[in-house]
Amino acid sequence: MSDFQNTDAPTRPGIVVTGASGRMGQMLIRLILDNPQVRLAGALERAGHDWIGQDVGQAMGGAPVGVAVTDDAVTAIAQAQAVIDFTAPDATVAFAELTAQARAVHVIGTTGMEQRHLDHLAAAARHAPIIRAGNMSLGVNLLVGLTRKVAAALGTDWDIEVVETHHRHKVDAPSGTALMLGKAAAEGRGADLDALRTPAREGITGARETGSIGFSAIRGGDVVGEHDVIFAADGERIVLRHLATDRAIFARGAIRAAIWGQDKGPGEYDMMDVLGLPG
Repeated sequence: MSDFQNTDAPTRPGIVVTGASGRMGQMLIRLILDNPQVRLAGALERAGHDWIGQDVGQAMGGAPVGVAVTDDAVTAIAQAQAVIDFTAPDATVAFAELTAQARAVHVIGTTGMEQRHLDHLAAAARHAPIIRAGNMSLGVNLLVGLTRKVAAALGTDWDIEVVETHHRHKVDAPSGTALMLGKAAAEGRGADLDALRTPAREGITGARETGSIGFSAIRGGDVVGEHDVIFAADGERIVLRHLATDRAIFARGAIRAAIWGQDKGPGEYDMMDVLGLPG
């Protein structure tokens, strides 16, 4: 591991990383420390974690960077211009209340949200920018746009299936990215995903309902992320695919979002906004 540097520069937005010890947290910290446009303002972990009080660079096996891991989210976020958050829904809602108070940009990659979580985020977004996406990569967001266009061009006699594969440790299904793709397909058909969604099938399910959008989730090994959107009709299929081989693509996208959000007013945004792609 190369030595880290965290030279203070007030003109650079300070970013707090939640879940600092996790795979994504450590990836984010490394990339923030290597990025001249931003600085690491804080590293958060849950109370009682072994890393609390340690310099985060040393905790990660490298040189000290001058930022200690803390469980004091109030103080850390109050001093930051952005928070990048890949944690769990309840934790994300709690962080959103603090980012709203601090008027800091909240970049959210957390998946598995229920409507109650989304309602809390919508309230927080009245006070500060929230940038939330099921996937932060450029390629996936391009795939979302393509999925919407293809679904709009094809009739309901074309069946749509979203198939996703992730590592064995992923706890939610379908993935946030799969839901993004399913939503895009439904929008292309001028409908709401909830009205068309068919979850994973088991047993005697009967014939497929015309116009439905199916989901399948595969878990195994160390797969970073694979997503296929299958359009199937009699005699032909169209398959749109994205393969992620390095989770750094998600971290880079999140940092890009944190920078993009610095001059934005309160509201809810996504990566399509960050990348300037049509929604």
